[in-house]
Amino acid sequence: MGRGTGFGKTILIGDQFVLYGVPAVVSALPYETVADVKRVDGEGWILEDNRREVPGYKEKKKEQQVESINRILEVMKIDVKNNPIKITYGGTLLAGSGVGASAASCVSLARALSEEFSLGLSVEEINRVGWEGEFAYHGTPSGVDNTASTYGGIMLYQIKNDQKKFERISLKKSIEVVLGNSGVTADTSLLDGFVMKEKDQDQELFSTRLKTITDQAYEVKKGLEEGDLEKVGKTITKNHEILIEMGLSHEKLISLCNLALKKGALGAKLTGGGMGGYMIALTPGKELQETVASAIEKQGCGVIRATIGSKA
Repeated sequence: MGRGTGFGKTILIGDQFVLYGVPAVVSALPYETVADVKRVDGEGWILEDNRREVPGYKEKKKEQQVESINRILEVMKIDVKNNPIKITYGGTLLAGSGVGASAASCVSLARALSEEFSLGLSVEEINRVGWEGEFAYHGTPSGVDNTASTYGGIMLYQIKNDQKKFERISLKKSIEVVLGNSGVTADTSLLDGFVMKEKDQDQELFSTRLKTITDQAYEVKKGLEEGDLEKVGKTITKNHEILIEMGLSHEKLISLCNLALKKGALGAKLTGGGMGGYMIALTPGKELQETVASAIEKQGCGVIRATIGSKA
């Protein structure tokens, strides 16, 4: 049997515009999807998906998941007609929009297949296969989710001159955050078209916003490296205001962010593609983290308590 893992992720800033050259600050989460692959009798592949989920997530993503698995098998040149397999998903990462669940499933499957079929793929090759699998979920994937899922840690990710690059960010110490689940499952494959529509409606305004978000991303990177978390918090909160203006947020996400700020979070914004999924609140210290997390839970929303910046 082959086994593979992939981290979840959270985006501090920039995710929606990476395909336009804007840098993103992304961190792996200390939660993983685990994929097991074993050979079975029969023909083709079968799936047992035991991941915990946001209600309805797996059913809504079912067709995309099938397409993704088939694409991964094709890219890796694995003939399941003659080598039938069973894929089993599990792990500690909750399957839901905004935490890199699809990327984690792709990366973990790539690793499990590589192990079961003795392919010996390098970490770079695993990352590329993970990216290929993401096409089914995201249209044209930026690569930010699968890169965080593959390598772990916290990084600045950017596509520059058609090259995908990432730079590790070193923190003085790890940081507690809270992710609040809006309960809305977003279709991230529609995001590219939405952003393109925003661009076509007012190209000058769109370009100005991209320049502002680019500057904000570098401010977040610098703030993290210097340990200036108040600067990081203020910057991501201002970034969320831009996303709200562009229609990329959601009323539930806005409400949860406002609640987190009221309870003392240094900053809060949506995380991931938007239009649903999760928000993230910057809550350094266990006490503040618990205060914010408990307040969100009292609203009937699921919460992920996480520490980012560790060398996962």
